[in-house]
Amino acid sequence: MATWIFAHGDTDGICAGAITLAAKPEAHVFFTHPQGLAEDLVAAKNRDKVIICDIALSESHLTQILQRFSAISENGELTYIDHHPLPEAILKEKLPGRVVHNLGSSASELAYSAFRSKLDPMLSRVAIFGAIGDYKDNTPLIQHLVERWDKRTLYLESGLLIQGIEGQKREYELKRNIIFNLARNLPPSSDRRLVKLALQQSRLEEAAIQKIRDHVHVRGKIAYTVDFPLSLGKTAIYAKGLTNSLVGVAAEERKDTIDMSLRTSNPEVDLNRLLRMIATKLGGSGGGHPAAAGARIPKENFQKFLNELNNNLTYVP
Repeated sequence: MATWIFAHGDTDGICAGAITLAAKPEAHVFFTHPQGLAEDLVAAKNRDKVIICDIALSESHLTQILQRFSAISENGELTYIDHHPLPEAILKEKLPGRVVHNLGSSASELAYSAFRSKLDPMLSRVAIFGAIGDYKDNTPLIQHLVERWDKRTLYLESGLLIQGIEGQKREYELKRNIIFNLARNLPPSSDRRLVKLALQQSRLEEAAIQKIRDHVHVRGKIAYTVDFPLSLGKTAIYAKGLTNSLVGVAAEERKDTIDMSLRTSNPEVDLNRLLRMIATKLGGSGGGHPAAAGARIPKENFQKFLNELNNNLTYVP
């Protein structure tokens, strides 16, 4: 019986994976994403132990995912740790296996809580890094854990991790090495390659900030860019902030599709709900968090998408 950790490749997923690896040092680490989870779970045999960290359940692949969940939980062990909104078609109580789910916490915090009894207290730093990376560092537990440390150093270390992996989408060996280091209580600053990448990314980001105004288009309550040379998430943040728009949209052309990240700071806007509705209607998929979400649609429907999104934002003052 093998033990598998399936983790998302962003800061929160890496930190949740590291915490899980510290509790389950015999585990194999595998990176995946919502659209690939069902297929990637085939790597695990039904009798294995599987722990999934920070992977949203894709509605378009939900049937296959639930089939794999059921097979693994019936014959082996399944633990699902996540903080994304669940598909409307299923309740938390109906998911097979052990489910650790809370919309208000990062996956790193949830993993830390789930395995706390097996962890060195030093691993609380990793939970904090992941929470900062996912803008979930204001929860009662994370604030309590922060009190053990010098907050200034925590934010330096988390910044190195966040910036260092920015743009390293498929560099899985780099990310796997980071997980192993974090699980051994080695901070991000101990990894020379990661520090170098973080400094390079910060310089690139600053240069991009100076140029982004010339590439932003404003339509109604939306500010959007297409193929701007910065990560989609950061581009959406700066497009929104520099134009004082309600929603920032960063789009990227990929053959016949458009991939997007969207950001808002308004609590009255639920991007997860809007994208699940609009993207599906236009032949794509979407979802995430209320304030930070993503979508993929056919390229020819991008302008329709912007119009639909704007129409659904008219209720927000």
